[in-house]
Amino acid sequence: MGGGVTHEAPALADPYTPDRGDPAYVVTHYDLELDYKVSSNRLSGRAVLDVRVADDTRRLVVDLVGLRISKVSVGGAPARWAHRGGRVVVTPSAPLTRGERTQVAITYAGTPGPVSTRWGDVGWEELTEGALVAAQPNGAPTWFPCNDHPRNKATYRLSFECDSPFDVVATGALVSTRVRGSRTRRVFVQDVPMATYLATVHVGRYVHRDLGPAAVPVTVALPAACERPVMHDLARLPQMTFHFGELFGDYPFDDYTVVVTADDLEIPLEAHGLATFGPNWLDGNRRHERLVAHELAHQWFGNSLTTQTWADIWLNEGFACYAEWLWAEHADGVSAHVSAAMHWARLSRLPQDLVLADPGADLMFDDRVYKRGALALHALRRRLGDEVFFDLVRDWVATHRHGSVTTDAFVQTAEAHAARATGEEGRDGVRRLLEAWLWTEPLPPLDARP
Repeated sequence: MGGGVTHEAPALADPYTPDRGDPAYVVTHYDLELDYKVSSNRLSGRAVLDVRVADDTRRLVVDLVGLRISKVSVGGAPARWAHRGGRVVVTPSAPLTRGERTQVAITYAGTPGPVSTRWGDVGWEELTEGALVAAQPNGAPTWFPCNDHPRNKATYRLSFECDSPFDVVATGALVSTRVRGSRTRRVFVQDVPMATYLATVHVGRYVHRDLGPAAVPVTVALPAACERPVMHDLARLPQMTFHFGELFGDYPFDDYTVVVTADDLEIPLEAHGLATFGPNWLDGNRRHERLVAHELAHQWFGNSLTTQTWADIWLNEGFACYAEWLWAEHADGVSAHVSAAMHWARLSRLPQDLVLADPGADLMFDDRVYKRGALALHALRRRLGDEVFFDLVRDWVATHRHGSVTTDAFVQTAEAHAARATGEEGRDGVRRLLEAWLWTEPLPPLDARP
């Protein structure tokens, strides 16, 4: 550990993850040079953070958990640093001024692993053969130093070297591959700004398969042994890309990859332009197609449009859950209202102690957030009608493409579309409807109008 600073810096104003982030600066780009040894789960490397200083400061705080630092510099000059509790307090040789741009370089190494949180273990996970990263909401610091807050979106370059028998899939476009002896280095570039929790890397023994014509290229990386059931369960994914493109607007990235691990996973996982499933979710019976739709929808809602704070997570999960119902409506003829009525009945029997627009850290991943979020959108659709509702959704997606969003901004967008369609009376009705769904605990009645 370096010398000098021993006290903690204030975190960004997000009470759900108060031990993450520093408001004194914004990272605009991450350049990661990493080396990974599969057999020992040993990760080493160097991270260079392009930084824009937000306020005059004598120090910067970077998030890094479970890995040891050997060197830190700011602007090319050695800097003092102290690392404790997952927070690296960096003191440059001279104070930094608002608007200044500089680089923070950190050399580090160790045996990465997940961090234990109230939501379970998140971050780097060692698999039977390989590894993956599932970082939502605060697991990114388990594998690279970062300013870990969802509204700090940045571009990335990841250079990742590991044992040649293993494949590597990561967020970003694969731009180069170099084999040297028993090691292979791959370079991935992500030019679209991305939140830290959406960055991921997968290491495993995979074959790659193309799913055929879709709105964008769709690739599956999977163990050869489970190819038949997986490809059967994903067969309608290309159709989903077309249908969701019609409903939400064009798919927001250049391509989409599904990684299927050899190990079973507790839940599917989304990342930027990528989703991860265990083989237990794609077993050849197409029982979990709704989750295929859910993870795809996150590319619009969560990955392109990312919440500014975790309190707004219903904007991610409510839309992704509603996409499940929209797909069933389109592909299987099951009305979204039938799905909504079923889930409303189930929620009505559960405790009425959740405020959707601010559920609290303990409840942010509660299934009621997902289902009530979808129900709120369905109620809005029925109030506005399909034409106005889906115009609203496409406008919401296009206006905030690759940006950060809030509940207040969504409500304002909904009110504006209602006012254009039916005047001030429509605006007032939508305001009251969303107030009930988003900001009160009791479950509102589900409007039964056709």
